[in-house]
Amino acid sequence: MRIAFLVAPEGVEQIELTDPWQAVVDAGGEPVLVSTDPGEIQAFNHLDKADTFPVQQVVGEASADSFDGLVLPGGVANPDALRTDEKAVAFARDFFDQGRPVAAICHAPWTLIEADVVRGRTLTSWPSLRTDLRNAGATWVDEQVSVCDAQPSTLVTSRKPDDLKAFCETFVAEFQKQSRPS
Repeated sequence: MRIAFLVAPEGVEQIELTDPWQAVVDAGGEPVLVSTDPGEIQAFNHLDKADTFPVQQVVGEASADSFDGLVLPGGVANPDALRTDEKAVAFARDFFDQGRPVAAICHAPWTLIEADVVRGRTLTSWPSLRTDLRNAGATWVDEQVSVCDAQPSTLVTSRKPDDLKAFCETFVAEFQKQSRPS
């Protein structure tokens, strides 16, 4: 499994990047950090700066068809920045267009709202996104993890860092079911 992790240059919630990243590694997969700018991204622990991580691919040069799935970590500033970047939004939308699985946690569904891919789907998120998701045509549920397998692709979502264990176990299992043979 080759999995894209799409994040903005700053604002990603570190644990929502590192725990899913490690879950992909533990499953024998290859996580790839994709961002809107080259260099490094600045992660945060809530509002405090945390570690930096090297960008492996720039979103304008990356293609959804070279990945088996997409993970969208949260943090308030991260998806807010991504949803204003046309290339990032198009990259996320391409996974749905190609029927590839996507996993999003916390505030990350903001990027999916902008990509117009939540209509008719059931998902969860940080509670403050509930109205945004409903206005975008989604059904919002308050659950630790939600799996929506409505076509064209499976969408796994969770609410917050406390849900990470269930989120990681669920998205890895779903991604493995759908990954292409090497």
